[in-house]
Amino acid sequence: MTRHLLTACAAAALAIGLATPAAAGHHDGCEALEDLRLANVNILSAAMVPAGDALPEHCSLVGYVRPAINFEIRLPVAEGWNGGFYMAGCGGFCGQLLSDAGGFINAMNPGLARGYAVATMDGGHWGTGSTDARWALDNRVAEVDWGDRAVRETAITAQAVIAAYYGAVAEPSIFQGCSTGGRQANMLAVRDPELFDGIISGAPALDYTGLVATYMASVVQQNTAPDGTSIITPDVVPLIRDTVYGQCDGADGLEDGLISDPRRCAVDWSTAACTAEAAGEACLSDDQLAALDGWYETGAVTSAGERLYPSTIPYGSEPYWWLWLTGNAGGAGKLVPVFNRNFMQFMAFPEDPGEGYTAADFDLDTDPARLALMAGIYNSDDPDLSAFRDAGGVMITWHGWADAIVPPGKTVDYYEQVAATLGGLDAVDDFNRLFMLPGVDHCGILSGPGINQGGIDLLTAMEDWLATGEAPDSLPTTHRDGDGTVNWTRPVCAYPAEATYTGSGDWRDAASFTCEVRAD
Repeated sequence: MTRHLLTACAAAALAIGLATPAAAGHHDGCEALEDLRLANVNILSAAMVPAGDALPEHCSLVGYVRPAINFEIRLPVAEGWNGGFYMAGCGGFCGQLLSDAGGFINAMNPGLARGYAVATMDGGHWGTGSTDARWALDNRVAEVDWGDRAVRETAITAQAVIAAYYGAVAEPSIFQGCSTGGRQANMLAVRDPELFDGIISGAPALDYTGLVATYMASVVQQNTAPDGTSIITPDVVPLIRDTVYGQCDGADGLEDGLISDPRRCAVDWSTAACTAEAAGEACLSDDQLAALDGWYETGAVTSAGERLYPSTIPYGSEPYWWLWLTGNAGGAGKLVPVFNRNFMQFMAFPEDPGEGYTAADFDLDTDPARLALMAGIYNSDDPDLSAFRDAGGVMITWHGWADAIVPPGKTVDYYEQVAATLGGLDAVDDFNRLFMLPGVDHCGILSGPGINQGGIDLLTAMEDWLATGEAPDSLPTTHRDGDGTVNWTRPVCAYPAEATYTGSGDWRDAASFTCEVRAD
């Protein structure tokens, strides 16, 4: 794939005559990077790091792109470099340089372990954690950096550093991100289609203003009683979960503890509703049933019933509600209201309302229109990916069907919009494959009915696609206990197909499934 911009930047870096490992020792070559001069970049340190913790010996370069995009680039020694570049996105509102993030999502070390030169960044600001949005108060420059500039400038800088250190341009180049990182991934395909050969976009928060302001405000409003207390409380979640799984698990023809596609669920709540006879037993009140109807069915709507966001909380996500929606008995979790409040106070509007603004203040009839300016900065749901396709890029998009914070319906809706824009699903399949994972939490963070992030190898799938030119029709997944014991294996199929039980064999064995497009 031609990468004109990166090739030019790499050539400029090579032109300075920096000593590479071919001409100097690893330590000398690494330390010499401190003298590298790149426009708008300040390099703070460059030092060798010995091999350890399953990572190879590498040169660690830390710096920032002005004014405040902090980054780290890690470069394996020349004989251990596989020739490629791997970059990771960041989650939530970012704000920290999580160079040693664990797992796969928004983490660069999985690439380093395979011999890639790698990079990550903090989104262009400092914050106390991924829900902290105070940095954005009256700070349009930082909002633009978080929107897309931090990823772009870090990628360009990293490619120039790689060229200077190794004396070669990195091929292939791969970006991986989930949630906000997934938004960043799709933003690259939309706005910087020549920066990366392969993009892995997980649970992408594509319409950030529609999701984190409008949709989440409606979720909070639907679950708030007149006295300000929560309607759906942690103690009733087990009843809700059991009711949903009891009626929806077998909708795909197999009772296996998984809901393959929540769009096929139709729940009769009468068995869980409070009655005079059920006094004193666990049951759902009229207010709780109304809140559930808002979450599962109505979604974010105007007073006239106009749908404002194309997705609702999916059936089957209940095992993960404690983290995102309801909290638990110990007071942990319940992050959706936090993200919503902080985003609206400091990031959502052209003029920040600041502390004190809450979901109750958000008017679903009038306030969505006020988000338009910031939507242009943050959102990456433009369905025209023709420039990325024409540049030869390929993308794997994945999303858990049980995602309670970034509901998966938006990703499916967007994928179908891309298909409508570019000539149908067959045309999109040539460069972008969507994989919808049953029972999987947001980014596979938590273990539950579906796999967690360790149960699928997306990087190998991308490597194979880039190497062979053949898009994957399915990917293997493995569900494990906390001790590593394998519970089951199963393919996840490229949308719109899904893994379908053949009717014979052990359902715990992937060999008992084929990829089929179901008529229902």
